[in-house]
Amino acid sequence: MKAVRCARLAAIPLPKFKKIPLTQFTDFGLAAPILKALAQAGYVTPTPIQAQAIPPAMQGKDLCGIAQTGTGKTASFALPILHRLASESPSKPAPRRSCRVLVLAPTRELASQIADSFKEYGQFLKLTTTVVFGGVTIGRQERVLANGVDVLVATPGRLLDLIDRRSLTLDGVEFLVLDEADQMLDLGFIHALKRIVKLLPAQRQSLFFSATMPKNIAGLADQYLKNPVQVAVTPVATTAERVDQKVVFVPTGSKQSLLATILRDQSIDRVLVFTRTKHGADRVVRGLERDGIGSAAIHGNKSQPQRERALAAFRAGTCRVLVATDIAARGIDVDGVSHVVNFDLPNVPEAYVHRIGRTARAGKDGLAISFCNDEEKAYLRDIERLTRQKVPVMAIPEGFVPPSREEAAQAVAEAERDRRQPGSGPRGQRPGGGRQGQQPGGRQGQPAGRQGQPRHGAGRPQEHREPRANDGRGGQEGRQGRPQGQGQGRPQGGQRADGNRQQRPAGGGGNRDGRAIGWLDRAPR
Repeated sequence: MKAVRCARLAAIPLPKFKKIPLTQFTDFGLAAPILKALAQAGYVTPTPIQAQAIPPAMQGKDLCGIAQTGTGKTASFALPILHRLASESPSKPAPRRSCRVLVLAPTRELASQIADSFKEYGQFLKLTTTVVFGGVTIGRQERVLANGVDVLVATPGRLLDLIDRRSLTLDGVEFLVLDEADQMLDLGFIHALKRIVKLLPAQRQSLFFSATMPKNIAGLADQYLKNPVQVAVTPVATTAERVDQKVVFVPTGSKQSLLATILRDQSIDRVLVFTRTKHGADRVVRGLERDGIGSAAIHGNKSQPQRERALAAFRAGTCRVLVATDIAARGIDVDGVSHVVNFDLPNVPEAYVHRIGRTARAGKDGLAISFCNDEEKAYLRDIERLTRQKVPVMAIPEGFVPPSREEAAQAVAEAERDRRQPGSGPRGQRPGGGRQGQQPGGRQGQPAGRQGQPRHGAGRPQEHREPRANDGRGGQEGRQGRPQGQGQGRPQGGQRADGNRQQRPAGGGGNRDGRAIGWLDRAPR
């Protein structure tokens, strides 16, 4: 009889419930003050990553969200956190010398942008938000943190500085957010992150967001998330759909002339030019000035006020061309960037995704042009393999006048000198070199500029630098590297006793940052 009764019950048709899609922010059930702020900012429809990430985050679940650059990842974690703060404990005071929400970001610019978003979305809530990063006076930050804050956005280096000075504790943290998690969890920041995580309460909500999530980095992320909800609205390392990508095959000595030819087109409104090194960015700016084209550079050797002025001028439109290293590739949201020019192709394929994601934002179209010499064709193949698409070849534009043989030779020599400059940028594999199978940091292939230099801040990368900063050691901020051989009483590690330099492996040797040469992702051939 029981079996018959079960069979009859199974035969009864169950009512079908219609799945209601979340097409507006009002469908999430966010607190009224947050909805008021969103309405004032003109936000009505959530992006796909927001529609999938906000509901589980509001329920207090750990989350790992992957979406391409420019899709609104910041709101995906800021809105649910603000909602929980406003609804669950609206009158809870911020703990002294601590915070309730800790957001870690790899660069100063991204940290400032995240803090501005929290302030905008929570303007009608009685919550305090502050941002801390290096390059500015730490005393003022200590005074702000003395009474505690609700939301603290920080770069890892300055956060550890404040902890070491006993100006900050992490006992009161209820929410941990890692933005650009692939870079934060990469080898450069893994040591700092391990130290920070040990200081956090075990009972917390952790949210990871990034545009790319390589498998080896995702494995590390799983160690810090408890039963996370996986949200991925696009395949890993997918480039923005509205970005028209082109590649121009051009010799190194002709890149500067080609860039000037492209920028003489007055229809180009706002251009981001990316170089691989800091000295290379300054060299491009000097070359554009000789051609009568105004531009500004932003990189790790620039002071914080210089970087802020350059970004402000670029946002305002008074500066049409901004030359940057990969420091600006993540998190810099500047409206109206019509073109991205990769003066140098990145030696880390994932960086290409972030670079071209600076254009075609907020539903607009954009164009990304990459200059590729013979030595960078290997980088192009890695990029096409990662993005699973072929980059169309673009012809040399009309009006291009190639430089003379002397000018081209001088440009090649300057580029090589920039590449060898200590502190010039990523210390990954140089163009034209075969991939090395040995682990970075070995004696063979040790990068120039490391010998004879003191070790600073082991385990604490400097957040404002490009991939060079991710070596887990951290040098002095904004410091120009000293030319090799000066003030040293003995031959350097890469130099023989007779003064003749040993032939280093092509690629400039190893890098303690595995992302720079991809030794975690690629097996030796």
